[in-house]
Amino acid sequence: MNNAVSADVTLFSRVHPDIVKRISVSSVIVSALLAIGGIGAFVTSLRMGDATSTISMVFMTVGTILILTALFRLFWRSKEWVYTPTGSVTKEGSCFFDVCDLHVLTARLDKKTFGKDSDVQVKSNGNVRMDYLISHDKRFAAVQLFRFIPYTYEAASSVYYLTGQDALDFTRCLETNKF
Repeated sequence: MNNAVSADVTLFSRVHPDIVKRISVSSVIVSALLAIGGIGAFVTSLRMGDATSTISMVFMTVGTILILTALFRLFWRSKEWVYTPTGSVTKEGSCFFDVCDLHVLTARLDKKTFGKDSDVQVKSNGNVRMDYLISHDKRFAAVQLFRFIPYTYEAASSVYYLTGQDALDFTRCLETNKF
C-alpha cells in the first residue's frame, strides 16, 4: 500500500473524465411546481378578508415553506453526476470497516477481486470508511478508502475507478455487504 496519499485528492475533488455534473430537469420542474404552489398559497392568504384568521396564517405558513423548499431544491439539489458513456445518473455513499481490514480492502481494490472467499464485512461504524460513487446501471464505480485519525478521516488510498464487469462485481459486493 502506498503510505503517501495526498489529502488534496479525494473522490469528489478530482472527478473521472467520464463523469459530468448536469442539471436535473425533473428536479427543476418539481422545484418550479413547489414554488408556484407556494406563491399561490401565499397570495391566497393575502387575499383573504381577515389577515389574522387561522386559515390565512396556515396558507401563509404553507406558502412560505413551499417557496423555501423550492429554493433549496433548485440551488442545492438540482445538479446530478452522470456517467456519460451510458447516460446513467450516479449515487454516492459510504460504508465502514474495521481498521484491520484496510490492507485487505486496498489489495482487493488494487487487484479488482471482490467477494471471492471474503471474510471482510461491512460494519455500521468503524475506523475505515469507504466512499463510493456508483452509476445507476452499475457500469462505473469510483472508490476511495479513508482511515480515521483522531477527529477526522484522512485519505488512506488513491481513488480507484472501476468500469464494466469490475464495477458490477464491486456493486454486488456492496449489496451483499461482503468484500
